[in-house]
Amino acid sequence: MNRKLLLLAAMPLALAASACIGTPGPVGNLAVPEPAKPVELDAYLGKWYEYGRYEAPFQKGCEGVTAEYSLRDNGKIRVVNSCYEDSLAGEFRQSTGRAKIVEDSEGAKLKVSFFGPFYGDYWVLDRGEAGVDGRYDWSIVGEPSGRYLWMLTREAQPSPATRAMLEQRVKELGYDWSLVRLTEQPAG
Repeated sequence: MNRKLLLLAAMPLALAASACIGTPGPVGNLAVPEPAKPVELDAYLGKWYEYGRYEAPFQKGCEGVTAEYSLRDNGKIRVVNSCYEDSLAGEFRQSTGRAKIVEDSEGAKLKVSFFGPFYGDYWVLDRGEAGVDGRYDWSIVGEPSGRYLWMLTREAQPSPATRAMLEQRVKELGYDWSLVRLTEQPAG
């Protein structure tokens, strides 16, 4: 009897969580590879602009998407995702979460949470080299199901060469480019 009551009490929480997250999109990569390189946290911190993504229910219609990573006092990572709804002139939305590095992943795998105790996988599948400012200039992020993909750059408008390289690298990693949604960003 107690087990049934516990299950009934937990159902609204599970339904509420699934309503916030939504139904994921199609699988765009049946064999997501392991991250290609280690990730130094200091080189990853800072502001990123989303160049493109697989459309996710929690980002539906978002434009001008940015992600900012900073170190918290407790050693975990603060994540602030921002976007404008439906266009760059749309309503501004922001969501703050937390992340932690997965042990024995050379910094390339994180667990990220925006919804209470629920953590999702966040794998830096590949990244650029650290520039003169000590920060990586691009990254490709995914997770094991192959349903989510993000391409991030330090510039709102990456160069044509960077755009071509990101497309090529995403395809080399096994992702279906036809599922990629390019993100509108403000002009330089």
